[in-house]
Amino acid sequence: MNVRHLIVAAVLSVTGSARAQLATSKVLTLEAARRIAAAAAVEARADRTSAIAVVDAGGALVYFERLDGTFPAASAVSFDKAHTAATFQHATKDFEDAVHNGRGALTGVKEMTPLQGGVPIVVEGKVIGAVGISGASSAARDEAIARAAVTAAASLSSDPLRAATVATLPAASVKAAFAKGSVLLDRGDYQVHASRRDSPGKAEVHQIDTDVFYVLEGTATFVTGGKVPDLASTGPNELRGSRIDGGETRTLGPGDVVVVPSGTPHWFREVKAPLLYLAVKVAGDGVVQ
Repeated sequence: MNVRHLIVAAVLSVTGSARAQLATSKVLTLEAARRIAAAAAVEARADRTSAIAVVDAGGALVYFERLDGTFPAASAVSFDKAHTAATFQHATKDFEDAVHNGRGALTGVKEMTPLQGGVPIVVEGKVIGAVGISGASSAARDEAIARAAVTAAASLSSDPLRAATVATLPAASVKAAFAKGSVLLDRGDYQVHASRRDSPGKAEVHQIDTDVFYVLEGTATFVTGGKVPDLASTGPNELRGSRIDGGETRTLGPGDVVVVPSGTPHWFREVKAPLLYLAVKVAGDGVVQ
């Protein structure tokens, strides 16, 4: 082997070694940060006030929101909490507890904000960012809202290639789904339901999802807006009640399409069975105030 061949072999060896040492990792996208912040805002609805900061793994701000009525200084504090949680890869409550237990020296670390309310976002064992909350009704509520937001991150699609895959639903499967009413497709960010109603339902409010209905068969009296006097939580970001007072009434029939934005009360008050409709639920960032 001559010198030239040795040089080429050495270069290829180094290049191959460098390539082998590269690794892939999850990153926090703007859309994911917006959805995490939306979950925090929903959790904060009882507090009415909160500043919400979402940062990436390096502590850089990706998304920020300050609810109406939140004191201005909460903006900076929420970011400081998120930055601390991301760059130290620990919840800020851990540092607050350490200070309370005698490690006062931590207050001298200028890069650290030892106040609860900052929680890392962990995906597949790696910290990809953090949420910081300030300005809720108490320090404990700051922490609870941040943890609720991080929990919402677990529902985000971890496989964008799978989410982008074209889905074909055979006619027989669709017919069977409408016979009982069931979910045809669930992609996390959106769902497609084969919906069936044989009687009126409860008044509903989806705090994050927007509904799109396409009526195939049957008719219904549909009420939107107004007030639900006995509105109560039935699950994460889902509220139900027995009826709507006031609101706008419309009649739905085959071929009609109706879009119900997140946070809007809606109610199938009367139904001529069977009412069959295709329902598409799209995750958004609406919040009931």
